[in-house]
Amino acid sequence: MPDHRKHITALDGLRGFAVAAVLLFHAGYLRGGFLGVDLFFVLSGFLITGLLLGEAAGRGRIGLAAFWGRRARRLLPALVCVVVVTLAATWAWGTPAQLRFALDDLPWVGAQAVNWHYIGEQIGYWNASDTRVFAHLWSIGVEWQFYLAWPLVVAVAARGRYGERIVALLCGTGALVSLALTVSLGTAVDTTRAYEGTDTRAAALLLGALMATAPVRGLARRVPRRAADPVCLVLACALAVAWTVTEGEKAPLLFQGGLFLHSLAAAVLIVLLAQVPGTRAARIAGGRLPRRLGEVSYSLYLWHWPVYLLLLPRLSALGGGGAAAVAIGVSLVAAVATQRLVEDPVRFRSGWARGRRGLVAVAALAMVGAGLWATLPAPVPGAGTVDISRLR
Repeated sequence: MPDHRKHITALDGLRGFAVAAVLLFHAGYLRGGFLGVDLFFVLSGFLITGLLLGEAAGRGRIGLAAFWGRRARRLLPALVCVVVVTLAATWAWGTPAQLRFALDDLPWVGAQAVNWHYIGEQIGYWNASDTRVFAHLWSIGVEWQFYLAWPLVVAVAARGRYGERIVALLCGTGALVSLALTVSLGTAVDTTRAYEGTDTRAAALLLGALMATAPVRGLARRVPRRAADPVCLVLACALAVAWTVTEGEKAPLLFQGGLFLHSLAAAVLIVLLAQVPGTRAARIAGGRLPRRLGEVSYSLYLWHWPVYLLLLPRLSALGGGGAAAVAIGVSLVAAVATQRLVEDPVRFRSGWARGRRGLVAVAALAMVGAGLWATLPAPVPGAGTVDISRLR
């Protein structure tokens, strides 16, 4: 049984490429960069399922409470910090419309269900998010819902001699069902349901999970290194082309299998990087720059969208490229600070966050956010607009 806990630097590099694609997309410079979110989903499915299966194999069971506790320590501190600071900054510098929508969205953000809020309100990802500072958190909601439900499935299915085969069968079947739902719902005029639904986006998560199961890992390990490198090159080029040419919801095949094929290519790339040792592709993906970017990718993803919305309109004198560079730089500085001062101390119970102090501090900050939400007056609908046509 392989060590599922082994850290794979090449996967950190893939995170770096994914978050760079999203940043460039939202700045208006990479048409299909939104597909970086799908790469995040596949990576999450792969890594989380690997951890769950490793624990099931090593201990004979999965400690669900401990798993959810680790997820909370890993993800909640940065999320709470960014949400509270963003709400205060929107009150201070945002437009009335941005503040009104932030107050409207915040309870759903807290419930990790903002994607379903946007679906219910038909708030399209491509055409109605420019006034919503929390619009990007739909994907965080999808991942949290996966983290809540999927461990329960694995805890039951992974028992016994054929547990990983059963999990693999569930992953493959679930991914195909998700694909069918995407194809069916993707024909609607408003594609918000197909794009942000947890069930429709489960295909990417489950394809990643499938790659973490023993049958698929075994197949990947049989691939010789001399064959793995050209396959990885082809897959990486296919992802890069997709990120370059795909035009959002206007892409004719996006919801007719395009998202699924993109996620499948990402999943195969991930398992080859993880299971075939010594490939040149893994060395490139795990290079210093993409790896460092990947290490701060979570906080960077959280910060970049509110920074774009609140800062870019004030940088118009710098031109599009200059303004985007400054906004990305500010987002990166905020992400590094959040990782070092908030994420890592609470996650590892170190520094100022030893013992339970970190969790108490995060809970107190969340209460501050709740207090702001309760006391800030909601602006009148229709008051204030912002022109950020460069943003997508």
